Amino acid sequence: MQVVKALAALWLATVCAAAAAQSQVLPDFTRLVEDQGGAVVNISTTQAIRRSTLPQVPGIEDEEIQEFFRRFIPRQPGQGPQPPAPGPRAESRSLGSGFIISNDGYILTNAHVVDAADEINVRFTDKREFKAKVIGADKRTDVALIKIEGTNLPVVKLGDPAKLKVGEWVVAIGAPFGFENTVTAGIVSGKGRSLPQENFVPFIQTDVAINPGNSGGPLFNMRGEVVGINSQIYSRTGGFMGLSFAIPIDVALDIQKQLKEKGRVARGRIGVVIQEVTRDLATSFGLDRARGALVNQVEKGSPADKAGIEATDIITAFDGKQVESSSDLPRIVGSTRPGSQVGLEVWRKGQRKTLTVTVAELQEERIASHDTPRAPKPAEATANRLGLVVAELTPEQKKDLRLSSGLIVADVRADAKADVRRGDVLLMMVHKGQQTELKSVEQFNRLLAGLDKNAVFTLQVRRGDSTAFVTISGLTDKG
Repeated sequence: MQVVKALAALWLATVCAAAAAQSQVLPDFTRLVEDQGGAVVNISTTQAIRRSTLPQVPGIEDEEIQEFFRRFIPRQPGQGPQPPAPGPRAESRSLGSGFIISNDGYILTNAHVVDAADEINVRFTDKREFKAKVIGADKRTDVALIKIEGTNLPVVKLGDPAKLKVGEWVVAIGAPFGFENTVTAGIVSGKGRSLPQENFVPFIQTDVAINPGNSGGPLFNMRGEVVGINSQIYSRTGGFMGLSFAIPIDVALDIQKQLKEKGRVARGRIGVVIQEVTRDLATSFGLDRARGALVNQVEKGSPADKAGIEATDIITAFDGKQVESSSDLPRIVGSTRPGSQVGLEVWRKGQRKTLTVTVAELQEERIASHDTPRAPKPAEATANRLGLVVAELTPEQKKDLRLSSGLIVADVRADAKADVRRGDVLLMMVHKGQQTELKSVEQFNRLLAGLDKNAVFTLQVRRGDSTAFVTISGLTDKG
């Protein structure tokens, strides 16, 4: 009997210990919400518009849900915006969130929350309401700074996104669909995410439930510090699917500082066109591993040109920061103040080289369009080991393209090994770090003949007004 009692006591102690351990593992967000929730605000805006200019989703009347669908669901072909037609004026209302960063009323939110707003209202958890004005907004990063008139306002604590770890718990507070002070939680799913058309933000990816109205609200770590601004979701249905993206707070603070001081954001540029370094490209250029940003074009007269950066250079570091991926470079350069003189490291022809560049200011992109040169398709011609028929550029083509040499692709056979098109111009071949400018058909065929069947090499290809590096793995048998 004593043994049974002892075993029962041991079992009970084990269960209690397991329950205690479980309670320590699962987080408790109550203190965080109590301490920081008062500094999170609901933002509503109004804009006078004509009803006919609003693209509508059939069967849905709520304006906030309409805005959600317009923002996150792409239009189908042929469903572009309709031209405005005469009609009665209405007020478009949208909802978002924000958080107070100074006790005199400066608030951070998303630029798309206050975009084109005629009136901005800020509502506190204690039901106080204020009118706000926009100090500045930056659409490239989707960060906006607004201001209300107040004193001794509650403010959030700010954290360091660099210390965030994947798998760490995070909390969002906001007003999804207008439900104020809604708390959702999840974990950090990834860091440094790049999104299409978003070159300047290394997004924090989470699985925190984010919906319309959460935009502009804070993302907290478990210490109650803001580490990001909830900005976007990825969705195929229009609803939350477990993929949310937040702007790191250090990026947002740098933007707000410039907006506060100048009302605008100045970004750096050096004037290069880059692409990702794949494993095959790294092999072709003799680099130890796939890293850096491969320069395939240098703008004439740009800071990069003046600094001596060349096409085929691989930029591996900029201003002391490592460039692991090509997406790192626009962020690092963009955050560098125009006029700064910084050092960068490049991998050139099998060696590391250090250069100094004076960063210029990024202006609005200028888009140039040029037709692809026409190449007559020969009736009967012998393809090389790539399955390509190439020809030397005529003097007229060299003049039009502003090239001194190159080979135009006249035909691409069905079994072609290279991802090129008829009309492309081949400028350079890179193999084992050796770069050879292509000047004649005979020279190119001779280079190909000297390669092993399983060789990995790279061609610099010009298509229209753009250039890129194309890696080829393997050739046809020698004929």
